[in-house]
Amino acid sequence: MHEYYYWIALRNVCGIGTVLCKNLIERFGSPERVFAADEESLHAVPGMTQRTIAALRSAVPSSDAERELELLERRHISIITFADPAYPALLRHIYDPPPFLYVRGSMPAAESCMVAIVGSRNASSYGRRVTDQLSRELAAQGVTIVSGMARGVDAYAHQAALSAGGTTVAVLGCGVDVVYPPENRKLYEAIGDSGAVVSEYPLGTEPSSYHFPARNRIISGMSRGVLVVEAGPHSGSLITARLALEQGRDVFAIPGSIYTYMSKGTNSLLRSGAKLVETAQDILEEVLPQNVAPKTAVLAERTSDLGPEQQTIFGLLSEEPVHIDVLAERSRMQAGRLAALLVELELKGLIEELPGKRFVRIAVLPGC
Repeated sequence: MHEYYYWIALRNVCGIGTVLCKNLIERFGSPERVFAADEESLHAVPGMTQRTIAALRSAVPSSDAERELELLERRHISIITFADPAYPALLRHIYDPPPFLYVRGSMPAAESCMVAIVGSRNASSYGRRVTDQLSRELAAQGVTIVSGMARGVDAYAHQAALSAGGTTVAVLGCGVDVVYPPENRKLYEAIGDSGAVVSEYPLGTEPSSYHFPARNRIISGMSRGVLVVEAGPHSGSLITARLALEQGRDVFAIPGSIYTYMSKGTNSLLRSGAKLVETAQDILEEVLPQNVAPKTAVLAERTSDLGPEQQTIFGLLSEEPVHIDVLAERSRMQAGRLAALLVELELKGLIEELPGKRFVRIAVLPGC
């Protein structure tokens, strides 16, 4: 059975949304184990009802999942699941992360420093100029530019990042095989070649008004901060900014004329505490702090107070996931002592537990 079969089948179960799916994966470790779980264990997961359990029981075998897997292979589209180390690191920790992302192209490293740039679909020449300049400068510093490939500011941000030789990610409110808006086809192709076009929606899903607010939580969720360039008082970009605040992200805004309608949203954000941006440095000093010690020095400092047993376990881990059973075999420690040491290292912020009792080091990034 293909490794993604159960992920797709689980997503298709009536009554299982993103939050419940996350709870199930965290409880059982994998979708396959969710389907194999007994009724008592399923009832213990918050949000599971008898009706949902019945729907889960009848969800496999799934011809829909099989057809989708065949289509993914034909169209050279990949999937990154919530349990995959390549899944965007910050996105994993929002309240309702998508269980998996469809990806056309190549996602940057999970810990890459990403900044979202969003704004009006009817950007002024000022908005376009600012977007172009800031996107180029951020991309040149290794920041991945994230946006929604919409008309206006979104498209300008993607284009500028590509022109600077940087990386960009477009998050769609439709399937990754659907080009929207259609006039952005060349941009869509360019992003797929040099970055990634992603979506949580199945292939063939057409754009819909209620998809875009949900899409915005992914844009902000995978980013360290969100820059709003131009936005009217009821702009969807303000939804992205609000979601960013709820997710604990930085919110930046470009000031505009008090006489311009497209500045009312950004000026409102500034009154509410968003950071005013005039240059790329205003963003970089928040997301790429200067004068950061080299990686090895940072790592040495963070591990200097570890005891011998903690050092042993930490030394067995890397940025690739290792199952707890493998750690037990390699360390030759009893299960209880190993579990206690893993908790201690996690509390120190040195490691992270992934679904399925797998553990990884938390990357030390001098640039992020």
